[in-house]
Amino acid sequence: MKHAVILGASGGIGRAIGRKLAASGWSLFLHYHTDKDSAVLLQRELQAHHPNSQFILVNADLAQHDGAVTLSDQIGHVQAVIVSSGHTVMKLLSDTSEADMDSLWNVHVKNPAALISRLSPQLRSYDISYVVFIGSIWGNTGAAGEVMYSTVKGAQHAFVKAYAKEAAYSGIRVNAIAPGWIETDMNSVLSEEDRQMVMEQIPLRQTGSPEQVADLTEFLISGKADYMTGEILKLNGGWYI
Repeated sequence: MKHAVILGASGGIGRAIGRKLAASGWSLFLHYHTDKDSAVLLQRELQAHHPNSQFILVNADLAQHDGAVTLSDQIGHVQAVIVSSGHTVMKLLSDTSEADMDSLWNVHVKNPAALISRLSPQLRSYDISYVVFIGSIWGNTGAAGEVMYSTVKGAQHAFVKAYAKEAAYSGIRVNAIAPGWIETDMNSVLSEEDRQMVMEQIPLRQTGSPEQVADLTEFLISGKADYMTGEILKLNGGWYI
């Protein structure tokens, strides 16, 4: 039985990834922080559809300094780590507090990196294992009004490239997906005018879905992409090429 941990499994993208990986035969550790109801509903749904697999809820606040320690103590032996947790801060840099900066850094970079470090002996025990980050288009190009979010997403991308080189000798494949506009709660706060402005910039003239992110995630850990590591795959409808 193969196990993966999904950070941020209670979010829109995390839930889609959970459903996709469960359908592909993965047992899952489903991480959540505040949205326990969504996590429990997902766990029940997956267990009902895949009774021969295991779906275990794990809770940790990754905004805290010791979030990775709290989380790693709840996780059993895993072959894949999916980092789908995150939040944005839509403020001018001059309005962004140091507390905002600390929270973004801990959630997107420090605790995922620390967790992977703590789980690395498990990952190395397999001939082939996987780390996948859900990064962002803003980690590639940067966004005004989301400077610190862009910064930590860029740091995720840099981590993927560096750790891919370091972990390759241990058989660990490390890649990231950089989505553009995905229809999630994070983007639901934008006005219709803002949505239209963005749509005009996307060559395919459509937004993406969490399921499309999940499809690409599953591909990366399916064995079909095992000659790929250190890549940041753009999934943005041509918005940024």
